[in-house]
Amino acid sequence: MPKQISEQEAHLLGINTMHQEMDNGERRFRLVSSDGSSYIRTEASNNGGWQKSHYHKSLTELYVVQKGWLVYTEYASDDKLFMKHLEQGESILVKPFVHHNLYMSAYTVTHVIKYGGGIENDWYPSPSLDNLTIHIPETDLVRMRLL
Repeated sequence: MPKQISEQEAHLLGINTMHQEMDNGERRFRLVSSDGSSYIRTEASNNGGWQKSHYHKSLTELYVVQKGWLVYTEYASDDKLFMKHLEQGESILVKPFVHHNLYMSAYTVTHVIKYGGGIENDWYPSPSLDNLTIHIPETDLVRMRLL
């Protein structure tokens, strides 16, 4: 039978848990390594909402939708957006330096794997992408999804 690893033993090995409720009501359950890699289960609240636009300098992120739907946005040049709807079972890979954001519909559940790099705090805000996305209401996202 496998031996249980305590929270204290995991911490000594560089692995920690960190769980938070975000300002938009999302719940995030994290398993974080001292090398910068992590796993995050995100559960959207009963209201859809935008996350905070950001990018990473060294981390790659793999987003997987377990339940519900989301809209992934990416900042291109000249204030242009790339938008993609992701449904249950779909995924997207985000490379370093790509400014991105997500709109998660109500009750959506995602899994995010962050890997590479080794920088401890590799999260940088992208206010220019926020300016292009956070004002877009869910009704417009749903309408675009149906086109």
